[in-house]
Amino acid sequence: MQALWMVLGAFLFASMGVGVKFASADLHAFELVFYRGLVSVLIMGMLLRMRRTPILTPVPGMHAWRSLVGGLSLAAWFYAIAHLPLATAMTLNYMSGIWVAALLIGGSMLVIRDRPTSPPAGQYALLATVMAGFIGVVLTLRPTLESNQLMEGLIGLSSGLFAALAYMQVTALGRAGEPVTRTVFYFALGTLVTGALGVAAVGGLTPWSQMRWQSAAWIVPIGILATMGQWCMTRAYARGHTLVVASLQYSGIVFAALFSLMVFGDQIPWVGWLGMALIVASGVAATVLRERTLPDTPAEEH
Repeated sequence: MQALWMVLGAFLFASMGVGVKFASADLHAFELVFYRGLVSVLIMGMLLRMRRTPILTPVPGMHAWRSLVGGLSLAAWFYAIAHLPLATAMTLNYMSGIWVAALLIGGSMLVIRDRPTSPPAGQYALLATVMAGFIGVVLTLRPTLESNQLMEGLIGLSSGLFAALAYMQVTALGRAGEPVTRTVFYFALGTLVTGALGVAAVGGLTPWSQMRWQSAAWIVPIGILATMGQWCMTRAYARGHTLVVASLQYSGIVFAALFSLMVFGDQIPWVGWLGMALIVASGVAATVLRERTLPDTPAEEH
């Protein structure tokens, strides 16, 4: 049953991507991040009140760092969705699981350098999955290179890196005893601030009178879909088997690919699909190997 919560969460995030792509016709990425944060703050604030969870936290610095890297990840992801095929942008963001593995390998290598020991054999297999994941990135980005969209592709890739840093901080917050509801609330608040600062930097919010209804109508649904998707994934990770749940999160790429084809008519060449498949396979393999080789590592959460 918990696996179904993950599949539902992945579907909701892919649906949010559809809304972001439609809304980006009139709104830039920071505006969408701002509105997404605003809606989520209202929803999570009400949930905190209903559950009578104290809003004050003993670890504000940890929340600030999680919100900073998470907000940057969201802004980069929304920008990529606006300028790349939805399936490509979603796949680059889901590189986060592979980035986590790469960061953990880097950290373990530093430990080995300070205290020379033989690394576990499983780390070599994990390193191989990371390398395969980045080969998948090259294949996925090849169509964007041919379309002179290298910058957009790199920004999409950075969204996965920032997300990986955020996931690692979520794990640290969990160890510090922070309730999930408060963690999600502060992330939403940080997203709101990040969006507001970005909006101020680029010249303010677009007046409602200058928005087409097709774009404006997606503002609230984007926030609701993102909040519901995050709740579903959090529930799945809290109560389900980590390996099963983490593997099923990649169903979001499948949903995004279907939306790309049926809603937007995106034409992705076979090499792009091959790259996406390689990233999915590498991500699942990295999740399994992380669990066996580097236990107690962070689970993905958007």
